[in-house]
Amino acid sequence: MLNRIRPALGRVLTPVGQAVARTGISPNAITVIGTVGVAAGALALFPRGEFFWGTVVITAFVLFDMLDGAVARVTGKISKFGAFLDSTMDRVADAAIFAGLMIGLYRDGQEPLAAVALYCLVSGVVVSYAKARAEGLGYTCNVGIAERAERLIVALVAAGLDGLGVPYILTVALWALAALSTVTVGQRFAAVYVQAKDGADPATGHGTRSNAGNGAQRTPEPRS
Repeated sequence: MLNRIRPALGRVLTPVGQAVARTGISPNAITVIGTVGVAAGALALFPRGEFFWGTVVITAFVLFDMLDGAVARVTGKISKFGAFLDSTMDRVADAAIFAGLMIGLYRDGQEPLAAVALYCLVSGVVVSYAKARAEGLGYTCNVGIAERAERLIVALVAAGLDGLGVPYILTVALWALAALSTVTVGQRFAAVYVQAKDGADPATGHGTRSNAGNGAQRTPEPRS
């Protein structure tokens, strides 16, 4: 949903990217530093119950990580490897955030809510993988009520407010994320099913459903 504002966000970040580019730091370095900072903040502070300060640290590095694309554009260093690195590091950052929340909640005696945080972690991975796998097969899968940006905003805002003492906010947010992530997975399955139900290969337009005994091979999964 928030993907619709990305063009406007890119225009806002371009001047900042130009300033950062003058320091000589590469887009890939920004990606790695941002991910390491997010993971460190999540795994060092959330398990100790420091949800507010953990959110502050994570948010700072998430905002820093957003600059990699802007720096890549202004320096002309856009590459397929950079896109691969960015997507992979996003998964690492997301896993660290929800793992930190899960550990912190478990240590606080909130085992059921810790389990919900674990479900949010797994379902978030499935949401991302479903899109990557669909696009690897040549389908489009730009659907979903709760993509990465929405999930991060809800989780971090709720964790920060919980750290400030707002009651039930994290409980409501995690249950809502679990439900919305499940719906998003369903939306992506449905979108791909609609495209695939006629049996056409998206790359060639020819049918892929085999007759009995034709020995057709399954498309290999992309490395992730």
